[in-house]
Amino acid sequence: MAKSKIIAGLDIGTSNIKILLAEKKKDDSEIRVVYQAQEPSFGIRKGVVVDVDKVARLIQLLISKARVESGQKIESVYVNIGGGHIFCNNSEGVVAVSRADRKVSKEDVDRVLEAAKTISLSSNEEILETIPKEFIIDGRGGIREVEGMQGGRLEVKVLIIGCFAPYKNNLTQAVLNADLEFSDMLPSVLAVASVALNQKQKELGAAVLNIGAGTSELAVFEEGNLVHLAVFPIGSANITNDIAIILKTDIDIAESIKIRSGSCVFKGGDKKEKIELEDGEILVFSPKMVAGIIGARVSEIFGEVNKELKKIGKQGKLPAGIVLTGGGANLPKIVDLAKKELKLSCRAWKPSEFSNLEDGLIFATACGLVLRGAEDFGSGKKSPGKMMERIKKVFQVFIP
Repeated sequence: MAKSKIIAGLDIGTSNIKILLAEKKKDDSEIRVVYQAQEPSFGIRKGVVVDVDKVARLIQLLISKARVESGQKIESVYVNIGGGHIFCNNSEGVVAVSRADRKVSKEDVDRVLEAAKTISLSSNEEILETIPKEFIIDGRGGIREVEGMQGGRLEVKVLIIGCFAPYKNNLTQAVLNADLEFSDMLPSVLAVASVALNQKQKELGAAVLNIGAGTSELAVFEEGNLVHLAVFPIGSANITNDIAIILKTDIDIAESIKIRSGSCVFKGGDKKEKIELEDGEILVFSPKMVAGIIGARVSEIFGEVNKELKKIGKQGKLPAGIVLTGGGANLPKIVDLAKKELKLSCRAWKPSEFSNLEDGLIFATACGLVLRGAEDFGSGKKSPGKMMERIKKVFQVFIP
């Protein structure tokens, strides 16, 4: 087996498409970034591909640029899937242990997981991930590794993550049209959680909130397991839109004001600031007003988070707190506002496993995708593996 591997993570987001190339050595825990870049995205709305051809061209452009500038061959990629169509359901499965000696085999585990997937879905919904929460043998639960144990009745409790199949197919077709192969497809929020939360935090009880441009995504963990996820149709682009509307200026100027003068919490004197526009006019604005606009929208996101935490009885009850990621987490004073609104310990993610990484918060999803690739490389899983077989089955109807 190769001693090192270049892994490509492709983050297809509402405002930007990002590529991250990283080298993983077999016996080294560090992942070294060798190239990263992003291009403005078009044909994507709230994390969903709505124009396949346009997105495919943008992916091709970004990948071609990455190949030239990095000198690396890029044939397959780890890709995220996001958007408000992502959902989760709890499910259970039960089977009889098949071996005569009553030892649970890998085949038994596979069968009970398949049984747990038997849930009621519409014709346009599809299962993305099945995450075991606990196994139960003959009524005794709380078991994580069940293979090799003895018993007659095997049960499992799982969290199923699903999506709206046509949106997944759009994403799949865009990547295939860009002449790329899939190494794997991973829900954005799970990719982020894999890098933002360590195992200790997941055991104690923690959450990650990924604030993107078009959506914000929440994943909650307890006792090492994913227990809930949610996607909100609000992101940092909504803040820019609010500023543009209230200050009666265009989107680019509003984005510039948000980045240069924005804050979630206003402190200090309200000295007016000025920006010279292209037509020579001067835009005068109040930093206090801008902070009020930003704070109101960010508070709305945190309000949605509190609603979801309340649903599962975890509002204010996550000992390891919440980690913020995504471009929206770059907003000044957002951690202060998060602590106030969520009544939990909060911090912005700082990458530790990746060297040479710039703009870590913005590239958090891409980092999570690369980490999945690093785990596959470490375990000896072949790429593109089962993912391409699933893709081919979906699209074989289009092959003449």
